[in-house]
Amino acid sequence: MMKPLEGIKVVDLTTFLAAPTAARVLGEWGAEVIKVESPSGDPGRTQGAVFGMPYEDDENLGFDMSNMNKRFVTLNLKDPKGLEVLHRLLADADVFVTNIRTKSLVKLGIDYDSLKEKYPKLVFAHCLGYGEKGPEKDTAGFDVTCYMARGGVFGTTVNKGDAPMIPTNGFGDFQVSMCMASGICAALYNRSRTGLGDKITVSLHHAAVFMLSTGVVSAQYGNKYPKSRKEVICPTNNVFRTKDEKWIALCAPQYDRDYDKIMTLVGRPDLVGNEKYNNCDRMNALGLNSEVVTILDEAIKKFTRAEILKIFKDNDLPCEACYEPLDMYEDEQVWANGIMTKLDCPSGKRNIATNPVKFQSFEPTFKVSAAQGTHTVEVMRELGYDEAAIKDYLDSGAVVGKKALK
Repeated sequence: MMKPLEGIKVVDLTTFLAAPTAARVLGEWGAEVIKVESPSGDPGRTQGAVFGMPYEDDENLGFDMSNMNKRFVTLNLKDPKGLEVLHRLLADADVFVTNIRTKSLVKLGIDYDSLKEKYPKLVFAHCLGYGEKGPEKDTAGFDVTCYMARGGVFGTTVNKGDAPMIPTNGFGDFQVSMCMASGICAALYNRSRTGLGDKITVSLHHAAVFMLSTGVVSAQYGNKYPKSRKEVICPTNNVFRTKDEKWIALCAPQYDRDYDKIMTLVGRPDLVGNEKYNNCDRMNALGLNSEVVTILDEAIKKFTRAEILKIFKDNDLPCEACYEPLDMYEDEQVWANGIMTKLDCPSGKRNIATNPVKFQSFEPTFKVSAAQGTHTVEVMRELGYDEAAIKDYLDSGAVVGKKALK
């Protein structure tokens, strides 16, 4: 059985996380992905230092997260010969993925307007910080600034009065990567009908606002953010700390229906039928939300996480542990559904998340990244360069062969 994108060729001129991860996903779905790096390399290769992980050519999961299932060539695009090799790649490519800023693409002559006439079937996929228009269109952008900050995540999801959340690196980037992958696939499908490629853009800023849709829409009706967990409209839709200092999330939005059941289960039968608290509208009108949250805090604090989870789940109340990464490694549900896989590394088997889209027709395979320039010569041969030309390009620095991390 063929993978869904088998036969599709992707040229990846990307750095860091969001855009290269989109290409990684296309590779998992069967596309041939060729990543083009500058002689200095994708700075994502050394992000292991930021993530608290090793970064060696033979063990670099911080880079693999975004760059598995690719081949790697190194081109000096400031050299006409290096740029020529890129154009040979684009000539028979289906998709060009990049997050290079527009003004730099224009300078190199590889922006969409420059390429669409030469390669009319090419799908041009551009990951941006702030979008194509407006005063910030050329501003440097990262997940933290464009997505988490300007996109509203930090300011909206904070527990009111506290500092913003400290997310894992790339929290927004990985969401954006799936948006990009979906747009690329839609453009490829449309090309099958029209014969023409297209330009798709995904900005970190826009994606974040979309992911916060409920808050974005409801705020205009007076639903204010940020919120305090003590003041939420439905106290049984909340997070609680347990006796063993773990967090759980209870999601019981039908407050009036479940109030008596919950109070019984947490050991407060004395509050069953209490008209002061048992109706959500009345409780909100009287501003008693924090009292109910405090009651639940004190009651749930008497149970361990495992105890209260069992009680709630046994009684069909949606509830879950607020897992930390180490918890995920031991989660039977994770391994049963292929949510993570194990890669063979010099230090042993290491866990890495898979992309969340599953196909009935095939099981994905995972090929770790390689050193910069590992496939430069191989790919040039495939493009029709003879050995003398390859040597000339290597000697001149227009292209670079395999180069180990320092």
